Amino acid sequence: MQAEIIAVGTEILLGQITNTNSMHIAQGLAELGVDSYYQTVVGDNPARLASVIEIAAQRNDLVILSGGLGPTKDDLTKQTLAKYLNVPLVEDTAAMRAIDDYFKTTGRSMTANNRIQALYPAGATPLTNHNGMAVGAFYQSPDSADFLLLPGPPREMRKMFELEAKPKLQAAYGQQAQIYSRVLRFFGIGESKLVTELQALIDGQQAVTIAPYAKTNEVTLRLSAQADSKQAAQVALDDVETQIKDKVGRYFYGYGDDNSLAKVVIKTMIDRQLSLTAAESLTAGEFQSTIGSVPGVSAIFPGGFVTYANRAKHQLVNVPQTTIDQAGVVSEQTAIAMADGARTQLGTEVALSFTGVAGPDDLEGQPAGTVWIGLAYRQTPTIARLYHFAGDRQKIRERSVMAGLDLLRHALAAEKPTEK
Repeated sequence: MQAEIIAVGTEILLGQITNTNSMHIAQGLAELGVDSYYQTVVGDNPARLASVIEIAAQRNDLVILSGGLGPTKDDLTKQTLAKYLNVPLVEDTAAMRAIDDYFKTTGRSMTANNRIQALYPAGATPLTNHNGMAVGAFYQSPDSADFLLLPGPPREMRKMFELEAKPKLQAAYGQQAQIYSRVLRFFGIGESKLVTELQALIDGQQAVTIAPYAKTNEVTLRLSAQADSKQAAQVALDDVETQIKDKVGRYFYGYGDDNSLAKVVIKTMIDRQLSLTAAESLTAGEFQSTIGSVPGVSAIFPGGFVTYANRAKHQLVNVPQTTIDQAGVVSEQTAIAMADGARTQLGTEVALSFTGVAGPDDLEGQPAGTVWIGLAYRQTPTIARLYHFAGDRQKIRERSVMAGLDLLRHALAAEKPTEK
């Protein structure tokens, strides 16, 4: 079973509104097990809309049109479809009654064009609009594609799609094999490198598709399997996930579209009751701001330090002036001293430090993007790692924060969860 989604509206083409309808419909189709290989956006032009309808009907079993069901002269979707189907438009009595009642209740005069909203192609099943006036329709053709008409305003479309359209689609087509997906998240490896490492697996997979997506400072893989049951899909997804982790598992940190490295790390620390602080130079508080956005972080984060100036490093976290004078600010020694000093000052079990060159100018002979991150972790020796990041000041800061979280993630993974 294959469907195409057509969003109708010149305002979408002009970028005046975001096409969230197609996204919502596509998600609903996936839940029903209906494949969707094409999405189209077309303006309020009957000739172009007719052409799009004809193309979609030739390559799909179901064509879904959203938008253009209103009373204005540019709302021509149902008229264009009726002409394509060679059927007249007929009035839905219940919808017309609801429109009449609305105008009587509000004390407004109904104009003739409002009656258009109660019309639908003859032979179709009308769909009630629970949040508006324009009636929808589901037209099943004996010798061509079926058509589903939905309103354009998202508040109207979503309610109609969920309450009216989906039950009728399921009744008409039965429960198809559904698509089940799983999102794996990675940090510390670029998209091209990740794809290279997994190329044989990507090319060889049939039961599960592997789709990489580059996101800000990380990469995700979406695994998708089509199966008759969730259990069967989980078996296939688990097998592929295991093969992926065998190759690039050290970069994997979590699951889900709305997850983040900060959420994963902070949740682990909350679960283990490990307190955390930080001393930041080049990141200027961005690390603390990042973890501060995670719900529940107050349980393990008492506060931290922004030690941008050398004097602040000495006064706030007791970095010896001799360390700064002899090793420099951009150094392993200073990063270690900052982490140790921050942990001592607030009595936490873990502390991170960030020092380096955000740019655009060099510092102490070190180019922009040179970053030292220190980690004082419980009773283990304090360490510092050297990184080289590219980009502007903000990009370097963002990468530094992510690298600090990743350094902490590996430390947490190396320690048994039961230790305290």
